[in-house]
Formats: sequence, structure tokens, C-alpha cells
Amino acid sequence: MADYNTSDFRKGLKVQLDGDPYLMIESNFVKPGKGQALYKCKLRNLVRGTVLDRTYKSGDSIEAADIEEIEAQFLYRQADIFVFMDNQTYEQHELSREQVDDAWKYLKEGTVCSMLLFNNNPIGLTPPNHVVLKVEYCEPGTKGNTATNVTKPCKVETGAEFDCPSFVDMGELIKIDTRTGAYVERVKE
Repeated sequence: MADYNTSDFRKGLKVQLDGDPYLMIESNFVKPGKGQALYKCKLRNLVRGTVLDRTYKSGDSIEAADIEEIEAQFLYRQADIFVFMDNQTYEQHELSREQVDDAWKYLKEGTVCSMLLFNNNPIGLTPPNHVVLKVEYCEPGTKGNTATNVTKPCKVETGAEFDCPSFVDMGELIKIDTRTGAYVERVKE
């Protein structure tokens, strides 16, 4: 396995500490008045989500994590297990509800996501930046409420609820930004 020297430290680096994969979310170079240069790093555990603060001396090294990012298509959900298929090898991967976290709100059959594999085991996924979902249920909008930013909850085909403008009706397609969970626009079929 490759190692990263302190000179390679940067934000976004994927490393392995004590057998767990970590993402370097911050790396600061510090040169004190006397003594060796230091690298103060913040590392996020990619499995548990916890954050560590570590300090390294110049010349230290960290083991690189065996992390691969693949395109995977969402196939179906069975109770609390989400099943995905690797678009290259057609191999199926299963993620638990905890691993999927809030991304379930944007997953409908056929959605292509970015999945992280650690030692060929799935540890997390990122949905596409925007998804188009069909509104299953919402209260009818009242006439004349279009001048102000009046919103109402709309339940979509995945079972999630999003705040949408009052002019959105049942059966319409809406675009949602998965990074913020915000309504973007209506989509014509």
C-alpha cells in the first residue's frame, strides 16, 4: 500500500489510520519559531463520520486508504437494506439504512449514484446533485398566493417530503437539489 508524506498532505486526501478510512478535511502547515515544521490535520472517519485532530512532524507519513469511487445504480430497497449495482462489473452491493443516511429521500429505481468502496466493501454513497421526482401528494394551492414565497409540504414518490411553492400540484415532476434538499423547479415531461 502506498504512503503519503507530509509534503503530499492536502484537503480531500483519503488515508488509513488504525485500519479505518479517513478523509483529510483540513491540513495546515505550521512553522514554529524553533524546531521542526508541523502539519495540523482534521480527519473525518468515512465509516463512522467522527472527526479527529492530528498533528504530524515534517517527514512523517500516513498509509493511503484503499478507497475506490464507482458509479452504482439503485435497484431496490428491501426493509432497511438498499441494493445497488456497479455499472461496470454488474456486481451488486448492499448498504444499510445507516450508511445511506438521508440520501434515501432522493433514491428511486434507476438513480445512478457515486459509491465509495473500502477494501471492495461499500461504505457510503453520494446521490447526483439534482434529481427529478414525482409529487405523490400535496394540499391544493390557494388562488392568489403566488406573489409571495408561500410554500407547502409535498410528498414525493420516494416517501420523502420537501417544501415546494404553492403552485406545485399532485402528479407534477419537480427538481430537487440533493446537497441542500431544496426545491429547484418544475420539470415538464
